[in-house]
Amino acid sequence: MSPARAVARRLKVCICPVCTNMFLKHKSVEKDEFLRDQREENQVPVRKIKYAPVTLSERNGIRYLHFGTPWIQGAMRMRKPDWIELEYARQMMAWMLFNEQPQHIVQLGLGAATLTKFCYRNFPTARVTAVELNPAVIAVCDTMFHLPRRDERLSVLEMDAMDYVCDSGNFNAIDVFQTDLYDATARGPVLDTPEFYSACANCLVPDGMMTVNLFGDHPSYEKNLKAMRFAFDEVICLPDVDNGNVVALAFKKAPVLDFGALEEVAARIEEATKLAAATWVPALKFSQSR
Repeated sequence: MSPARAVARRLKVCICPVCTNMFLKHKSVEKDEFLRDQREENQVPVRKIKYAPVTLSERNGIRYLHFGTPWIQGAMRMRKPDWIELEYARQMMAWMLFNEQPQHIVQLGLGAATLTKFCYRNFPTARVTAVELNPAVIAVCDTMFHLPRRDERLSVLEMDAMDYVCDSGNFNAIDVFQTDLYDATARGPVLDTPEFYSACANCLVPDGMMTVNLFGDHPSYEKNLKAMRFAFDEVICLPDVDNGNVVALAFKKAPVLDFGALEEVAARIEEATKLAAATWVPALKFSQSR
């Protein structure tokens, strides 16, 4: 008796050609099923995100943020680090005409932390959250753009803005979104679909609103407006500034535009913050008249 047959007899295993072939076929099927399961589990490979390089420049006392290109992604006047230097960014605060006491303000896209800092300093009873995907942007804002230390009011989250707005824990919890989501090419917001804007609307309280930085002379402009109008009750665009930047105001519920009352609010904003809020009211009138 061969050694193989002796072992087979002791283990009570048949090694005749028929049984052996059946065993091999069974093991082959198990292997195929295992490999298929592995392929199905890993059919979406883990994608390593490639971030654009974060670069800086300075001119005439102003520090600028770039993503490896000449496009300006944010700015800070060195002697006035909490001031909003760029005009379009000042217009992003036009939501203040409609809500003077927000409870939770969320910035999607940190940039140079300009709006995050301004909201943190000027709304001492509000929570301020910034959502930024690129960890290098957060680091440079901490070290080069005077972003305050995190505390019970200030949160800076390293995550995708789409993941944030799709989190049901944020639904009906945010008063204001400020959205400035551009990559190194600066060709338009990187999140621009009806699904994205609908998710943003879901996160807002019933009378909440959103301001969005757009490029008025780029094909992305109309695409974003169409998507916003799908998701929001009303969208109003301010006149373009800063080489074509257009700020859109998106309202979850269409506001009643009492321009006399808005002028009074604008006067209070100017006195408290030095922002040229009085110019926002005529801009709203102009937008409504078109």
